Amino acid sequence: MNQNQGGETRNLIVAVVLSMLVFVAWFMLFPSTDKAKQEAQQQAQATATTPTATASGQVYEHKDRAAALAGGARVPIATDAIDGSINLTGARLDDLNLRRYRVTQEPNSAEITLLQPVGVMNPYFAEQGWTTDRGVSVKVPTKDTVWALTSGDTLAPGKPVTLSWNNGEGLTFTRTIAIDDNYMFDITDGVENAGSTPVKLYPYAQIVRGGVPFFHKIWVIHQGMIGVMNGTLHEKDYDEIVEEGARTDAQETTGGWLGFTDHYWMAALIPDQKEPVTATFRATNQGNWELFTADFLYKNGREIAPGGKTEVTHRLFAGAKVVSLLSQYSDQGVERFDMAVDWGWFFFLTKPIFLLLDWLFGLVGNFGVAILLLTVILKAVFFPLANKSYESMAKMKKIQPEMLALRERWKDDPPKLQQEMLALYRREKVNPVSGCLPMLLQIPVFFSLYKVLYVTIEMRHAPFFGWIQDLSAHDPTSVFNLFGLLPYAVPAFLAIGAWPVLNAIVMWVQMKMNPPAPDPTQQQIFGLMPWVFMFVLATMPAGLIIYWAWNGVLSITQQYLIMRRMKAEIHLFDNLKTSWPFRMFFKQPAKKAG
Repeated sequence: MNQNQGGETRNLIVAVVLSMLVFVAWFMLFPSTDKAKQEAQQQAQATATTPTATASGQVYEHKDRAAALAGGARVPIATDAIDGSINLTGARLDDLNLRRYRVTQEPNSAEITLLQPVGVMNPYFAEQGWTTDRGVSVKVPTKDTVWALTSGDTLAPGKPVTLSWNNGEGLTFTRTIAIDDNYMFDITDGVENAGSTPVKLYPYAQIVRGGVPFFHKIWVIHQGMIGVMNGTLHEKDYDEIVEEGARTDAQETTGGWLGFTDHYWMAALIPDQKEPVTATFRATNQGNWELFTADFLYKNGREIAPGGKTEVTHRLFAGAKVVSLLSQYSDQGVERFDMAVDWGWFFFLTKPIFLLLDWLFGLVGNFGVAILLLTVILKAVFFPLANKSYESMAKMKKIQPEMLALRERWKDDPPKLQQEMLALYRREKVNPVSGCLPMLLQIPVFFSLYKVLYVTIEMRHAPFFGWIQDLSAHDPTSVFNLFGLLPYAVPAFLAIGAWPVLNAIVMWVQMKMNPPAPDPTQQQIFGLMPWVFMFVLATMPAGLIIYWAWNGVLSITQQYLIMRRMKAEIHLFDNLKTSWPFRMFFKQPAKKAG
């Protein structure tokens, strides 16, 4: 091996090693896509019990969810989207299940539980109320106040319910709760003063969450406290708010919203968008756990004269982060509500890719097919650049004999060799790095599509065909049990599914389109790359692997047609004949003696 070839080999090895490090880092930073297991553990945590715990300073005993819900009178909630109940003690929304979503894809799987009552390990509830200026004594409703149901019997779309409570001192408090067809509650709190002295009250609302959810620390998506204040998105991790000295993060804002976001679900408070409020995230230590609160307090109090009354309306969203639904609420005046979906750094690509996918899904009714069509569209968009790149690659193949001759002639004079090679490139109008363009163009699309598959609820449990019943999870099959034919499970790190294998084959065939590298070390490295990538990509969402494999098939077709048009030599079939396992079927020419 001459000096120049040795240098190229070293450069190639360095480039391959760096590329692999990028994918290994991706593999470590980005989570496994076994989200059914993750969600099952989250739901197990949500419904778990604990011998003793505290909330708002109150110690409570061991209770399971059913026992906690049976602790007092309740008003049922029944819509096509949710079911649950309102606790008349405290007038809390603390029991909410999402009827359209289940923990797993099994038909009898449990509904997703969002809000939880005090009494279980991880209470999660919303409440509203009134407070006074410091030092002023007015009897207002508390968490222990038992409200009376004065209108309605079951909360449903178009059927609000009204609760009331009299403080015995001349003030009557009312609360009217309405709900739309999805996950938005409209809550109107009223006060009527039948006493002889004026009072001044400040409305507030809060969401309280006990403990930290499983899988909240995932680099690819924010899960924790979230809100829009003064037109800016604010995100706080649970650990971040706990570690801060003051353990609070308060801002004054007019408009916006705040609450808690999970992977696919969210509970958020939405004050009157025209009134100033103080919005606060806070963490309170309760001994061996943390209590997290997102709340707002109206800055302008309500003066209620004798014989007068007042009311305030705010909203509560508690449900699934459906992109079209969030956008609909944004259009209705909830400032930047669509930012609840974590579109990531490549938001300028991620959201348009999702919207295009969603539109294609509306046409074909299958997100997997929509991914295939999206790939074709992206190929068409990038066709001019890719076409130019493949043409340059074809020219490079045609001038390869001249390049080899120059390397042989100037092997002992690297500067002269470089000069002659550059002259050859200029004369033949070839850009030696243009072949990298197709790969470079795919990288941001690859990341953005991964983000879309991972963060959008529309992709959750979205089936393709055959064994792929969730495009957002990894291929569930494994080559090590013959894709399920053998009756045993394999470890997670050996779960190399059918689609990752197919993708590796496509990559291998695409590499065979090019002439073999002159150096044996280079040949070995290139030969191993598809199979190494097969392991690295095995835990990625199946939808991403389908995109990558289909994109490879289209690239092979495009490259083949361009090379035919350019009359460049196509090495595919010759390379296949000399590759395992095909070489056993083709007679190889005998080596010459000596």
